[in-house]
Amino acid sequence: MSSENDRRPRNPLTDVRRAFSFLTRIPIGNVVADAPGSLAAAAWAFPLVGAIVGAIGGGAYWIASSAGLSPALAGLAAVGAACLATGCLHEDGLADLADGFGGGSDREAKLAIIRDSRIGAYGVIALGVSILARVLALAALLGPDAALAALVATGALSRAAIVPVMAGLPHARADGMSSHAGRPAAAATAAALVIGAIVAVLALGFGSGALAIAAALLAALLVALLARRQIGGQTGDVLGAVAQATEVAVLLALSATG
Repeated sequence: MSSENDRRPRNPLTDVRRAFSFLTRIPIGNVVADAPGSLAAAAWAFPLVGAIVGAIGGGAYWIASSAGLSPALAGLAAVGAACLATGCLHEDGLADLADGFGGGSDREAKLAIIRDSRIGAYGVIALGVSILARVLALAALLGPDAALAALVATGALSRAAIVPVMAGLPHARADGMSSHAGRPAAAATAAALVIGAIVAVLALGFGSGALAIAAALLAALLVALLARRQIGGQTGDVLGAVAQATEVAVLLALSATG
């Protein structure tokens, strides 16, 4: 049964733990999203998880900077720490999607390549661009405080951006993670977007926060439109690519404005 039709009382803390368990390797106690639609119902908590992941990256940046490392190396430490926290979940999605879209001749071939866990040239290039863009964007920011604020906002917005794509795009295949996760209800989608926006504004201030929100929405929309055109909908890897594209877009926008 999908989350839209689930009317049982929900425990918000369980939703938060389920979101952490799925999106990160942070050991807070495993809460398996075994019932179809249970992860979609917990999607409102995705930006909270993203903010914590961003704070972990910001902490790594601060430690590296305090140790005398250059802004570029501090940015690399931040990106690496976030990847460790998530188990490279979204990076894996981006790589798979790049391989599928770049190497597949038709919809079926693209979906088959996306499902293949082996990484190809398109995936390597996509990962390299994503990592390099984030590291250089962080290096362009004005110190550890700015990097921490940017990473917290970026983490929240990139995970919030996943939710409307889950809700708005049809499933590209009948099986797989995204299909089992379900489609978030309107209330969960709205809550995720509001929480992500609030975190961004609190971390960055109104002006920079509004810029970050606009960059996040644009990046998510572009990936969603591309996925709809290429494979007719979304998969778990599409959602991972949404998170990656949103992170890159927000950090680039913030670095361009100082």
